[in-house]
Amino acid sequence: MQIPTYTDVKDAYARIKDVAHHTPVMTSRTLNNLTQAEVFVKCENFQRIGAFKFRGAYNAISLLTPEEKERGVITHSSGNHAQAVALAAALHHVKATIVMPENAPKVKVAATKGYGANVVFCGTKPEDRVKTTQTLIEQHNFTLIHPYDDNRVIAGAGTATLELLHDVKNIDVIFCQIGGGGLISGTAIAAKGINPDIEIIGVEPEKADDAFRSFKSRTLHPSVNPQTIADGLRTSLSERTFKIISENVADIITVSEKEILDAMKFYWERMKLVVEPSGAVSLAGILSKKVAIKGKRVAAIISGGNIDLNDFFTRLYKKIG
Repeated sequence: MQIPTYTDVKDAYARIKDVAHHTPVMTSRTLNNLTQAEVFVKCENFQRIGAFKFRGAYNAISLLTPEEKERGVITHSSGNHAQAVALAAALHHVKATIVMPENAPKVKVAATKGYGANVVFCGTKPEDRVKTTQTLIEQHNFTLIHPYDDNRVIAGAGTATLELLHDVKNIDVIFCQIGGGGLISGTAIAAKGINPDIEIIGVEPEKADDAFRSFKSRTLHPSVNPQTIADGLRTSLSERTFKIISENVADIITVSEKEILDAMKFYWERMKLVVEPSGAVSLAGILSKKVAIKGKRVAAIISGGNIDLNDFFTRLYKKIG
């Protein structure tokens, strides 16, 4: 199986650098004191569409043939990749169809439609979105832009870490959340291309721990009806991402739902960063203290910041009358 290389990541960056945001790296003295380490946070919540996913989607669509662009593209996603493909397709003047589970966050559905994509809803199980997508491909001959099982998408995702390691030198450990494995795969390829000694630690919700179980058993396990608050991490690894993770990741740890919320709260209260549950999972891994990082230079990737605040503001508006 062919997998992306460090050269692929560098080529992807050359393609997207004038379109994607070069996102900031932020620090917190409080966080450093809590962890007794130097922690650097790569803020992909400030990326276009509010998540790292724009990088991979734009890179993938850039590489389509004129005939593929003419037919249109399709993907399946609970939110961030949906928005990314919708925007990237619009920028390339390509028609996009997005399959989303009926329980996808409303804010992500609205944004996806706002970028001009046609949204088709499906059931809530991971296999539902795949089945619906395949049916639409057979009917319309769309080109699939897979959320993570795509070398072009993985290479694009890796550009976030490429930026990070150009901006901050001598990083020892990178903590990265795992859903389908696209981000951590790109992260590992980029990091190892710059410095093979950098450790990559995957972090996964306890309630969606298929990557953890797969990594420990060295056998690929599917994600079956995960119920985590981190909606972006409910998908299963692919053979491709499992291979990259198995060869490049030092360890995978899991965190509880409370630890994810605590990490979100820390970002919001102490760093004034709006971060969605999936985006906070890497910090939850750091704060869990399951990996020894004292005295090290550590990075965490915020994968996204798209969270529905309607209920929060509705309560406030009612309170003020």
